[in-house]
Amino acid sequence: MDGTSYYIPAVAMGIALAVKAPALLRGWRDPLLRSVGVLLALASLVFLFAAPPTIAEVNEITGVPNISAPLVYCLLSAFSASCLVLIVNWRGGPAEATRRVSRRWTGGYTVVSVALVVLFALGDTPEERLRDFDTHYANTPFAREMIVLYLVALTVAGVAMNVMCWRWALQVHGWLRAGLLTIAAGFLCNVPYAAAKLTAVIARWNGGDLDSLSTYVAPVLASFGAQLSAVGFCLPLAGRRVGDMWSTWSTYRRLGPLWRELNSVAAHGDRSVRIAWWSPAELQVTQRESDIHDGMLGLYPYFDSEVRSSAYAAALAAGAEPAQARAEADAAMVTAAVRARAADPEGRVISSAAASDGEPTAAGTEGPRDLVRMSVALRRSPVVAAARERAAARREPDTA
Repeated sequence: MDGTSYYIPAVAMGIALAVKAPALLRGWRDPLLRSVGVLLALASLVFLFAAPPTIAEVNEITGVPNISAPLVYCLLSAFSASCLVLIVNWRGGPAEATRRVSRRWTGGYTVVSVALVVLFALGDTPEERLRDFDTHYANTPFAREMIVLYLVALTVAGVAMNVMCWRWALQVHGWLRAGLLTIAAGFLCNVPYAAAKLTAVIARWNGGDLDSLSTYVAPVLASFGAQLSAVGFCLPLAGRRVGDMWSTWSTYRRLGPLWRELNSVAAHGDRSVRIAWWSPAELQVTQRESDIHDGMLGLYPYFDSEVRSSAYAAALAAGAEPAQARAEADAAMVTAAVRARAADPEGRVISSAAASDGEPTAAGTEGPRDLVRMSVALRRSPVVAAARERAAARREPDTA
């Protein structure tokens, strides 16, 4: 893997952190938000400092050969702890218990990081190794223990993350479960990563040479696992947003039949404010609902409570639930009113209603209606179809 393979994920994590920065600054006291910020920062730093060009640059700047080794190992340990703490805070629970578990993981990996630095200081690693530090110094006192310690720490984090994610995934559903299982799969890569590294190290202890496992295979596993875990952390939020957007556009589409039914009544072309087609889905739905309400407002003088009552009874007789029967009855009343309005081009009914007390009819003031169910009923309900046919039949003699 060249430097690009490390820098691209590092930049991606940095961009994600920059996007989250305003929310993180506002809610830094929130343990969950704080955990997310720390995780993104550490993930970016791990990829940045693990890149061979960066390793060489850090070694040259500090003047200490291989100083990047304990630095990267400490960053990996801190990243492991941040992932464990994030899962603990994400799952929630009693505040004191959550803080206690978070402190334990943080404290444990802090001890590991300090031990890594001490072991490196005690060891003798004068020859710079950019890609094969683990196997080259596998037999060096103290450096050997440092290598084994960080691999064991990564394995513990991988196993712990899998246990916590699987336990939680069994209790939830949907996008959260998918995200947890993806995170678990990503951290499961820690196990073969550590196994490949340890196998190459043990081979060195026994005079063998399996360095390719450590130099070429293990980095691929680590990169794939880290990126898969990042996808898992993003999946619940992204999935929920996609689901919300899908639901909103579905509502917009399902309102179509009712909107088109009322299109000639609402006079949409006279609106002073028209929204663009690229406007947010929520705004599109709001505009469509507003158009529907405007159209129904123009139909109030034509609403016939008898049409509604007979349609309601017919829907109930056909086996509809009360809520569905009400929606079908409202849709039948609307479709009949549209045809009655079309048969009155001069607006005599509207004029007579305005000359009276000016109050809407009782049929028009019975509270909020389920617009989506009404719209679906317009297209599918045989009760509404029958009301539409009767209204058309009544209109034919008048227009003959």
